[in-house]
Amino acid sequence: MTSANKTPHHSVIIIGGGQAGLSASYYLQQQGVDHLLLEKSALTNAWRTQRWDAFCLVTPNWQCQLPGYPYAGDDPHGFMKKDEIIAYLDGFIEMVNAPCRTGVTVQQVKPRAQGGYLVRTSDGEFTADQVIVASGGYQVPIIPRLAERVPTEIKQIHSEQYRNADLLPEGNVLVVGSGQSGAQIAEDLHLAGRKVFLAVGDAPRCARFYRGRDVVDWLDEMKYYDISVDKHPLREGVRDNTNHYLTGRDGGRDIDLRRFATEGMELFGLLTGLEGSNLQFAPDLASKLEAADAVYERINRSIDNYIEENAIDAPSGKHYQPVWKPEAEREQLDLRTAGITSIIWCIGFAPDFRYVEASVFDGHGHPVHHRGVTAQPGLYFLGLPWLHTWGSGRFSGIARDAEYLAEQIVSTARLAKAG
Repeated sequence: MTSANKTPHHSVIIIGGGQAGLSASYYLQQQGVDHLLLEKSALTNAWRTQRWDAFCLVTPNWQCQLPGYPYAGDDPHGFMKKDEIIAYLDGFIEMVNAPCRTGVTVQQVKPRAQGGYLVRTSDGEFTADQVIVASGGYQVPIIPRLAERVPTEIKQIHSEQYRNADLLPEGNVLVVGSGQSGAQIAEDLHLAGRKVFLAVGDAPRCARFYRGRDVVDWLDEMKYYDISVDKHPLREGVRDNTNHYLTGRDGGRDIDLRRFATEGMELFGLLTGLEGSNLQFAPDLASKLEAADAVYERINRSIDNYIEENAIDAPSGKHYQPVWKPEAEREQLDLRTAGITSIIWCIGFAPDFRYVEASVFDGHGHPVHHRGVTAQPGLYFLGLPWLHTWGSGRFSGIARDAEYLAEQIVSTARLAKAG
């Protein structure tokens, strides 16, 4: 760092203090690289403030493989609950001991004419030779403009604000979206005895257990989690996929929306409009349920093939048999007549990298990169879904990505010094 009369300078500035930023710090420290981590809130803040009370991991605990800090508990095939996850992260924070400043919002990252970057923050300016953007791709909660026309007496929140059923007004609840958060929040409300209306989206589903093991265990053994973006059949398109819905709750189980329907949950297709208090839905519920089941079956069949090809002794498998089918597609629902007093928007987040002034983004605001390395020298991204593999945005794969970027940073610094 320079003298007190000059702009503080670091070899690397890391933006974001989640598991990605902390993992980057871990490897930069191993390489002896001077750096500073900037976090606008508290370290690992999203895990503390954007999860509902009954939240738990959907991947088994053994997949918690943060660098230098693998899961060491006595339940590797269980699923940590919210408090246990926070305790795990607290231990990681203490172990890494990153050079960091919290409560500092980054307002601008801009390449300098003389090389390196200017980083403007709520607490002054910094300069850096290289920058890692590790703030994630889930910054802006998505709420459709349609929400502006919902009757004012109905409470509306985004999934990141949901905590439990008791904090919602009495009455029925509409959950919009059936990805991981939507499906699990709908289940949480359903188990709490709330009448739930669910607008189903395009998310696929996956079995929790199949042929005697957690499906995640099978897929890991099959090396699925080692497939890189450039080897995946969808290539970069896999980054647009919605996560499969299942749960680790109560030891782990499938989430079957059809079963919920037999128990009183009311399912609809894609929400498309609102006139007064009357919601409008696409007539595609049956096709969306069938598509989700098809993915479920396809994953199970891939496990069957693996077992057969490798002569593995495992319990027999079976095909899924739908327990419910919609008799007719319902395309309208009156909010007031249905007694709906709350809406929870579970349709995801959008990235917000507007503070990064570099020509490295596509038309949707996502950075263009290869394994986090952009075309702008010295600018990197870390912690994004499918940055390199399935585990890139998760506890299971962030170490591999962070180590790779640390090596790239050291190599770039050596080339600059030699030049």
